[in-house]
Amino acid sequence: MNTHRKIAAIFVAALAVLGIAGCSGSSKESAADSLTLAWVVDPSWAQVPVANDLGYFKQHGVNVKIVPFPTGAAALEALAGGAVDIANGGDVPTSAAALKNPNLRVFADGAIWPEGRFVARRSAGINSIADLAGRKIAVPLGSSAHYFASRFLTEANVKADLIQTGPAEIVTAITNHNVDAIAVFQPALAKAVAALGSDAIELQGRQKYNQHSLYLANASVLDSKKQAVGKFVGAIRNADAPLSGQDPAALTAVAKATGLDDNLISQVTSEFRYQTHLGPELAADLADRARWAQSIGRIPADQHIPDYQNIIAGSFVTESNS
Repeated sequence: MNTHRKIAAIFVAALAVLGIAGCSGSSKESAADSLTLAWVVDPSWAQVPVANDLGYFKQHGVNVKIVPFPTGAAALEALAGGAVDIANGGDVPTSAAALKNPNLRVFADGAIWPEGRFVARRSAGINSIADLAGRKIAVPLGSSAHYFASRFLTEANVKADLIQTGPAEIVTAITNHNVDAIAVFQPALAKAVAALGSDAIELQGRQKYNQHSLYLANASVLDSKKQAVGKFVGAIRNADAPLSGQDPAALTAVAKATGLDDNLISQVTSEFRYQTHLGPELAADLADRARWAQSIGRIPADQHIPDYQNIIAGSFVTESNS
């Protein structure tokens, strides 16, 4: 059984066993108005729990079953295997996934996160990125965090030992002193800072990295469930304003879904620019991420880098705007 089919089997079973809830819907509701979403547990896609808990999915007439995933790479594997209809993914895993799955399409960009950064231990003698030379840094390899970590280190002409560590293990890795620093996305980043307390130091490169928070589907789903996807985009767009305005009900929904402490959620969500859109820079940024992956050997050197404009399905954002 190939990887995609294994992932599909695992998460179809998860749906049955866990009964992951979204909008409940009725038994008479058409399957065409239902979507199964591989949701990455990250405030980058905070519109999803907000749209669910504040009733925007119901208002738009779309039934969404939400299946949590730890990373965009895992969510995109499930999408490629047919276990879900739509998925979340950052720009780095999306650029790689598109090379393996020619049917992959981006139909919305929900948020920009310009605050990627290292978290290190002051007690390890680290006060700058230069101090990371030769140190062990925990990072989910192949992720957006891997990209900004590599970029910041290269910018500073620093070589470090990047250790593959999943988001769920990364806080323990640094608090147990298994590593000297971490590079990770939210909410694990905020949890690590809180766990380290005064020992935490946050380090960012000179040129910030703007992470795209993408919503994706296979082309066949965009054709067969066009109406449902359009309703979905309308619902997550409705969640933009409450998130940007730090609405208490919206923050409560995100805190509950991500496991972030109520005292941290306002600070964390304020780092994001929530605006459901598709910017003109997206295709070029995806190509940049692919070339980076190629430069470090995660994509074969002879792999053709496509025109990513061809995988962007802009009509859903345009129609929800009208």
